[in-house]
Amino acid sequence: IHYILLAVFKSTFKMASDVYDIKDGPKDGRKVFRKMGTCSRTFFYILNREFGHLKELEERASDSLAGGILQQGHQCGMLWGASLAVGAEAYRKCENQNQAIAVAVNATQKIMQSFSAREHTINCRDITHCDFSSKWSMAKYFFSGNFLHCFKLADDWAPEAVKAAIEGLSNKENLSTKQCLSCASEVVKKMGGSKEEMIMVAGFAGGLGLSGAACGALGAAVWMKSLEFCREEVKKSSMKNSYAKKTLETFYQATNSKILCSEITGKHFQNLKDHTEFINGRGCNKLIEILAKT
Repeated sequence: IHYILLAVFKSTFKMASDVYDIKDGPKDGRKVFRKMGTCSRTFFYILNREFGHLKELEERASDSLAGGILQQGHQCGMLWGASLAVGAEAYRKCENQNQAIAVAVNATQKIMQSFSAREHTINCRDITHCDFSSKWSMAKYFFSGNFLHCFKLADDWAPEAVKAAIEGLSNKENLSTKQCLSCASEVVKKMGGSKEEMIMVAGFAGGLGLSGAACGALGAAVWMKSLEFCREEVKKSSMKNSYAKKTLETFYQATNSKILCSEITGKHFQNLKDHTEFINGRGCNKLIEILAKT
């Protein structure tokens, strides 16, 4: 779906020139979206570029988070991609893992607040009004021109996203360095991921920034399986890779088709300390194990 949109967009508009102003933030969100093809990869790339550390493989793997996790319509892919980028920067900036997790979650929350202030929602389906599993809904999305809103959003929100990310990453000295855990990081750890990969997904905790929305542990597992796919297929998008799709199917079987963190856990996490205590108490341990072994 995203690559069809890309083709339509290319045939309708002329390519804008590269415009990037460090002071005002990126002004080429639309163009980057055209090049990258998915919203998640677009914002992973834009923020990585801001921080001076591009990560082509990891960015390509984030395609699978577009459309709200494999096009399921949950949190907008722009948020998943941005969260991965601030997680990567937190890993580089922080002195230890606990602080890095806290910074990644804090920066993700700042990004989500910025996005929600603009769109009044964090969910893909609320923005696109499209069910990507329905051919009729997809056709309506195309021919109504609703898809153009996503390109405009990439242009308009990119400077705000960078500003929110920098703000969220800047106060690491004020965040607790006591034990901090993220369900998403625990999944990556059990899947054999590196410490950097653990911190990259840390902001997914509690349904992305502790929001209680679609499961962050699922998002982390989907991304990790997409990394595996991208290492094998060096040029292909991870959008519909079979590894990630299998992970989603297994997740739904384990949760009786529930996907919202708040419904699975029966909790609304007030802060990272609350979430850490939940994980320490083996909350979601069974689900984390299932995802890690998929």
